[in-house]
Amino acid sequence: MIFVQGDVAPDFELQANDGSVVKLSYYRDKNVILCFYPKNHLFACPSKKVFKMAKTIVLAYPEIIALDAVLFAISVDTVEDQKKFVEEYKIPYLHLSDPKKEACKAYAGLNIAGLAKRSTFIINKERKIAKIFRDIDVETHGKEIIEALKSLK
Repeated sequence: MIFVQGDVAPDFELQANDGSVVKLSYYRDKNVILCFYPKNHLFACPSKKVFKMAKTIVLAYPEIIALDAVLFAISVDTVEDQKKFVEEYKIPYLHLSDPKKEACKAYAGLNIAGLAKRSTFIINKERKIAKIFRDIDVETHGKEIIEALKSLK
């Protein structure tokens, strides 16, 4: 199933880089941003996109939080790989591990290599998908998220 704006966002349960368990339903009073990406470290161009996207989101993160939102990055990486990535790049938001590819497949879809397609979902407080970014400009994505959150008010 491919989700569209207005669909109810399905719940999921994934382990975060800090060892905590995150369920979408835990965040009923927040707007939730889910940033799906293929993997932390790839031996090709997409790897550079992960770092650029993380950097633009890190710069936008204080404003994202100020807009009553919580943000999670999700990939098929293991919890340990997520932990190393977050520590190495000093990322302030949680990275969720989806080794069974259930949330990645349900939301983002999988590419030919079986990795999550790069996409971002903004879920409003009513648990509906308010905005989907599938064609992401990694240089400006943090600003795009902020603008989408502002439009929810």
